[in-house]
Amino acid sequence: MRFDLVLDHWELFARGVVTTLELVVLALAAGFCIALPAGMALARGHWTSRGLRFYIYLFRGTPLLVQTYLFYYGLGVTLGQYDWVRESLFWPFLRDAWWIALLVFSLNSGAYATEIIRGAVSTIPKGEVEAARALGLSDRQVDFLVLIPSALRRALPQYGNEVVFMLHGSVVAGVITIQDIFGVTQTFRARYYVAYEGFLTAAALYMALTFVIVMIFRQLEKRYLLHLGLSR
Repeated sequence: MRFDLVLDHWELFARGVVTTLELVVLALAAGFCIALPAGMALARGHWTSRGLRFYIYLFRGTPLLVQTYLFYYGLGVTLGQYDWVRESLFWPFLRDAWWIALLVFSLNSGAYATEIIRGAVSTIPKGEVEAARALGLSDRQVDFLVLIPSALRRALPQYGNEVVFMLHGSVVAGVITIQDIFGVTQTFRARYYVAYEGFLTAAALYMALTFVIVMIFRQLEKRYLLHLGLSR
């Protein structure tokens, strides 16, 4: 075992951690922006529900790796053969694997988070809404002061799992040349012809990040779900 090589090149893995966190955090933020209105619309049976269900089924029914390949080779490689694409404003993003990964991760996370929020909204007791309306609150006030805060609290345990899954799923970024944790591990293996040292280091880094995420969500659950008896 040559763990001295890992220590000598710790900055390589540190950059991989930063890249992974950038992708995961931005994808989760974008996915949440998709999921909140989509989840509310599904829970209410909005006219957009059919389209939303197709979107959710599409991204939950296919592996993240397949989605990444389709977007990377479809948008970045296939469309890049056309002059009108290369001359468009979107080409700087389509040719960059980082932006492709961010797009795919955001849509994937949005699909899973939509179902989480829909389920959370559906479990809110009707009495909470009726009480809010009895106080004279408008529909918009009921949404922003009652439904959404209550749904987000109830969604914390499931959303914590989604964050962990998104972290672990981000390894597919390494297969399209992005130097995330898995990507730098592949580079390290190819450069020094050692396998176990790099992969064990990657496993330790993912475990450390997962531990931090789990602890953060446990604290949030204790704070916001204790009165509901749902905290762990």
